[in-house]
Amino acid sequence: MSRPANPPIPPVPDDPFHRMLHHVAPAGLSEATAQSAGMRRVEAISGKSVGSRRLWMGQTHVSPATASENHHHGHSETAIFVVSGRPEFVFLDLEGDEPKEVRIVTGPGEYIYVPPYVPHREENPDPEQEALVVIARTTQEAIVVNQPDLRWAGPVMTSSEDVREQ
Repeated sequence: MSRPANPPIPPVPDDPFHRMLHHVAPAGLSEATAQSAGMRRVEAISGKSVGSRRLWMGQTHVSPATASENHHHGHSETAIFVVSGRPEFVFLDLEGDEPKEVRIVTGPGEYIYVPPYVPHREENPDPEQEALVVIARTTQEAIVVNQPDLRWAGPVMTSSEDVREQ
């Protein structure tokens, strides 16, 4: 007997200690998620897949000799774990007299934290090997806002409760 690809998500029971665990095998990963040119995101854990309410988790594949579009993830915090390859993460440092691009070169076993609303891009300069990372976000969906460059051009975060337009 086979199970449906996307079984309905039952409501949360009154007894929170007797909910079921969800298993997502590689065949259950979905590409029906937000994308940026230059990379391929696949969704594993989300509101759609398992009914999560404050968590999204999946993989990002960056092909050899490729860079993603510049983007940010809205109000979501993002944690990245490098599985394979040597992906580079690029953001704009505004602390000095002049803005400058900063490049963080990573390798397997390393982590990156991306704060909310920070424009960045992923690059894979390796001409032969794909870079693979696992991503976790503090929202149930993959928020991706593609940008023309690494300069912020949207809401300004003044506190964790307040977002206003520039």
